[in-house]
Amino acid sequence: MEKSLKTETSIACRTSPRSIFLSPHSRFNWYEKDVWTEIAKFLDGKCLMKLGMTNRWFHSIVTEESIWKFACLRDLQVPPPEHVTFKWIQLFASAFDGSHSYSYRQPEKHIDWMRIGAFFFDSPNAYLTDKLSMPKRMPRGDSTEKMLQNTGACILKNVKTGIWLADLQLVRCPVCNLETCEGTMQTLDARHLELFLHEEYKNGTWDYQEIGSRRIDKKCGGAAGGIFDVKYLKTPCTSDIFDLKSWIAKREDWQPKARIATHAVAINTNLQENEGLYVKYQVMRGGADGEIVSMRISQQLI
Repeated sequence: MEKSLKTETSIACRTSPRSIFLSPHSRFNWYEKDVWTEIAKFLDGKCLMKLGMTNRWFHSIVTEESIWKFACLRDLQVPPPEHVTFKWIQLFASAFDGSHSYSYRQPEKHIDWMRIGAFFFDSPNAYLTDKLSMPKRMPRGDSTEKMLQNTGACILKNVKTGIWLADLQLVRCPVCNLETCEGTMQTLDARHLELFLHEEYKNGTWDYQEIGSRRIDKKCGGAAGGIFDVKYLKTPCTSDIFDLKSWIAKREDWQPKARIATHAVAINTNLQENEGLYVKYQVMRGGADGEIVSMRISQQLI
């Protein structure tokens, strides 16, 4: 009996996956497509690609949309959007292939970058600020530029909802129009997950436009920036970002720190002796009057 069992196990290991059954009367197949689809959902991207190269059958398994949707949402730790324009395998690659905005635009200016994470716009309204304190009231003004100059914050409408990626970029100056700057500039760079897949972005049809700037002519202890979904600005999850003591670096630590929530992202970098900051805000739209698909808050020492 023992010899017989060993023989059966050995034969089963060499049998085609599609022909193995527990018994002639069993309806369950260990290698049914649905089973391997569920197994594949728990593999990382590299393992999924290796599995797909095993044979044609496994290749058909790992090209299932449900697998890459699960992997993308799992690794980005965000809720699912109502609709996506591209396939989930393309979205996964765009999020994790190591590309960033400066690898497409001005690579000669780029020094370093750090992926902060992903967050979610449930509403089309964004709150941008270079001051990480809970606003007592929403900024108002005749224009976005005046709102930024007066309060260091603004409200943007017509933001593309869904999953957004946030990066912290370190860039060589001068990227802006300040001729006196000899240092570097930090940028909180956020983009919609689908941005890099649009041909209009790749060929330069869509570009960044400055929506406002402000000059802070006094010593600044840190360079900060935040992007929030207005709908969730005062929820407990988002308000934790305004608890700066819980996450910003100690005074003599010059390494940038970042905090991300389901509907918000923020950064802070402690600064050495300075005479102030120049802050610039930029957005990219999907066409002349299209939705906002990318935002930047850039800061450099004066």
